[in-house]
Amino acid sequence: MAMNNPYAAYQQNSVATASPGEVTLMLYNGCLKFIKQASQAIENNNIEEKNTNIQKVQKIITELMVTLNMDLDISKNMIVMYDYINHRLTESNVKNDRSILTEVEGLVEEFRDTWKQVIQINRQQQHGQGGQA
Repeated sequence: MAMNNPYAAYQQNSVATASPGEVTLMLYNGCLKFIKQASQAIENNNIEEKNTNIQKVQKIITELMVTLNMDLDISKNMIVMYDYINHRLTESNVKNDRSILTEVEGLVEEFRDTWKQVIQINRQQQHGQGGQA
């Protein structure tokens, strides 16, 4: 079945073999993709598409909330931010407000960029420890 759609097979394999950190990065990128699509849908006055894409973003944000390790102080801050984002997404959906989506997009981009740096630092530390005396 996967052979019929090589791209779908590649995507599925990418997620299956990704580290938890890479999956989180994929989720942030998915959020950004769906935010852009929702914003475009508002511009095109396509209410159904806007609603569908905002709901996709909300599902991703909810997944990020559920997977937080609440034993860490940073997670307590992140859950507040994710809750705020979900609230703003609902507001944008009800009001058809692209400026709110722009605000949310900026927050998600910051999270994504920070997460990308964390992954890079971890990789450098893992590879650096093995090669140094």
